[in-house]
Amino acid sequence: MENDKLMAEVDKRSRLAFSNEMEMLTFWLTDGQLYGLNVFKIIEILETPKQITKIPHSHPTIKGEIDFRGHPIALIDVSQFLGMEPTRYREVVSYVLVCEYSTSIQGFLVSQPNILITKNWDEIIKPSGVLYDSGFLTAITYHEGQPIQILDVEKMLDEIIGIDSRVSDDLVSQSKSLVRQEHHILAVDDSKAACRLIKHTLEQMGIRSTVVDNAPAALQLLESSVGTGSPCPYTMIFTDIEMPIMDGFTLTRKIKENPSLAKVYLSIHSSLSNRSNQEKAEQMGADNFIPKFTADNIVKVVLGEIQRADQQRTAITPSAR
Repeated sequence: MENDKLMAEVDKRSRLAFSNEMEMLTFWLTDGQLYGLNVFKIIEILETPKQITKIPHSHPTIKGEIDFRGHPIALIDVSQFLGMEPTRYREVVSYVLVCEYSTSIQGFLVSQPNILITKNWDEIIKPSGVLYDSGFLTAITYHEGQPIQILDVEKMLDEIIGIDSRVSDDLVSQSKSLVRQEHHILAVDDSKAACRLIKHTLEQMGIRSTVVDNAPAALQLLESSVGTGSPCPYTMIFTDIEMPIMDGFTLTRKIKENPSLAKVYLSIHSSLSNRSNQEKAEQMGADNFIPKFTADNIVKVVLGEIQRADQQRTAITPSAR
């Protein structure tokens, strides 16, 4: 079956160790345009099943639940969510991209999978302007002269399902006793939803944060901060993996190769939460890996690193006499 061959190729490519590259499945929506999705997020490609169970009071673009390996998953009509003609899955053959985002599994209803392509992240363009800032497009690339649009799936899921960024009361209380004015977090993520969620989480801790939406800008900021021999002003760095121009693995490697930045605690924070990506993060020198998005997990890592850094500082500071 053609679909089985495509999925076998997805499996093959997702096992590749990449260097600032994105392995992408392209697919069609009802507007007749091509879209792309990182193969690391795809678990399986299915022909849309006949049995779809309605979910009362759900978002209108959730067509219902389908069975996936004995477990129900939400089926989201991507075309309808983006304001296009809904997918006519009852009348014509359509497909489901079963994907894992942030340790949860969803089914994305699409018109037709197309082909797999490999793109270097520096071939992927981050759009700018008011239209893109308010929309669900996170990047664009081209293949054989044809545009391929990459969606901000995290922002989509935040609107459809909702992502809770509230920090638990006990961790907020701990933050008040541990966070000091000099603590400063740098977060790097191209998703508008992720930037907002991270910033809100850190604000609840009372900790300063700088959020940057691309890796080259973050690297320049870091290098300039230590360019005169000054210590790095950031207590910690969080970075996503998937970002236009430079991915988070490459950013991590470049930071850890710089002697002035190597000791800054760096955690990769990504919806690509499978084990292979965690192993790749370790190989690049990351100190931690947090699957997106649980506010308390971020806070626990921040508080743990603040405590460790403070204890280390106390140990090397001579006691007052």
